[in-house]
Amino acid sequence: MSARYDCDVLIIGGGPTGVTLAALLAMAGVRVIVAEKESAIHPLPRAAHIDHEGMRILQEAGAAEAVMATSRSADRYEFRNARGKLLLSFDGAGQMGAGGWPVANMIHQPSVEAALRGALAGQPSADLRSGWEMLAFEDDGDGITAEFATPEGDRLLRARWLVGADGARSPVRKACGIAFADLGFAEAWLVVDVLVDDPARLPTANLQICDPERPTTCVLMSAGRHRWEFMILPGESPEGISAPDSVARLLAPWNVEGAVRIERTAVYTFRARIAREWRKGRVLLAGDAAHQTPPFAGQGLCSGLRDAANLAWKLAAVTKGEADAALLDTYQPERAPHLRATIDMAVMMGRMVCTTSSLGAWVRDLKFDLARRLGKLPEGPPAYPPLGEGAFLAGSPGERSYFAQALASDGTRLDDVLGPGAWLIDRADLGEARLAPFAPALTAWLDAHGAQAVLVRPDRHVFASGERGDLLQHWQAMMGAPSAPNA
Repeated sequence: MSARYDCDVLIIGGGPTGVTLAALLAMAGVRVIVAEKESAIHPLPRAAHIDHEGMRILQEAGAAEAVMATSRSADRYEFRNARGKLLLSFDGAGQMGAGGWPVANMIHQPSVEAALRGALAGQPSADLRSGWEMLAFEDDGDGITAEFATPEGDRLLRARWLVGADGARSPVRKACGIAFADLGFAEAWLVVDVLVDDPARLPTANLQICDPERPTTCVLMSAGRHRWEFMILPGESPEGISAPDSVARLLAPWNVEGAVRIERTAVYTFRARIAREWRKGRVLLAGDAAHQTPPFAGQGLCSGLRDAANLAWKLAAVTKGEADAALLDTYQPERAPHLRATIDMAVMMGRMVCTTSSLGAWVRDLKFDLARRLGKLPEGPPAYPPLGEGAFLAGSPGERSYFAQALASDGTRLDDVLGPGAWLIDRADLGEARLAPFAPALTAWLDAHGAQAVLVRPDRHVFASGERGDLLQHWQAMMGAPSAPNA
């Protein structure tokens, strides 16, 4: 690395997306600096859920076990009407997902961030600088020069690439002049987080109460915590509904007085929107800086982790000269269709919950009752689509699909055996001692796709399947530079 660069990748924002991206880059040998304007982790809860794919990404980043130690699962996600009648239920959230972890994991975000920072601290090529607020930056075509206000005074940093992972109000996005595409959902809600003294008096399922008089969410969080969310109705003010007597009235129907202690209240506007550009020159956006989703599908934090996984291997390959910079142009086209589907799902759930018309609620309930009688209710959320077209071999069986993480009978996970980076798995390899415990699952995948081998990208999506030699040739052609996956 040239002495005129302080790092290869400068990440603005030390939240889960930024630190996960930094950890993945550092593990690939990339010199990375994370600049975070706050001096410490925000101590209060925010995100409440990480799915199995997100946990797999944390596994690679070295934080999954620590996160699981403080999380808990909820087996059911129920939608009920004002009378308590079940409209829709998704079960099995505690089962093992394709990512090799439980489908739904209820978390405490400060604990997640602490686990990620602990993992990052063990990476010699990574540096987290707290209390560093970005003031401005310039892209001169060869790199980025950024100015910061720090506890020691103003400082300059120069990097090859800059990633804005700096939240919904992203100064990086604003400095780039990147606008949002508004997807037509904006609702203000009061969030009430509590510490639990008597868990026996609280629900054990995640609940959406579709009551037109007060749409309400009730969800588990990590051990010892719970959350309610109450939609703010016309004529109500954020200050008024947040007042202690108002919060007490809202919680009264749940009969939890004495069982919980309020940790915080906050008013949020749940939005659905996507930045029109995720890359501008040497600047890229990730997480809430690039998109925001209502919380009803629990995909906000998960989407940021997927951004980090998609972007990390591409930035690493480009920075290390293993791929042409054009590889970064596949980031948004790949992620955007999948992301749009997750947002659409969250908006659909939100509109179902946020109905404040008595007539509209009656019609909704009637439709669900009819669907139940006809056996047409879904057993779970619809599967999200594969990634969009990009760094894949188009038309190859299985390309763009998510490659499941197989588990051995003793609980060993495939990713821990094969390690980071791209994989080339051939039938001829399955007799090796390290792969033998996973051979049935891997053979089943190859059989289903009529393939001799599969090449899996570092973000665990299938590049292509076919014959070993052909896969290597197509991979190297796509990268635009010599690069060999792990055998």
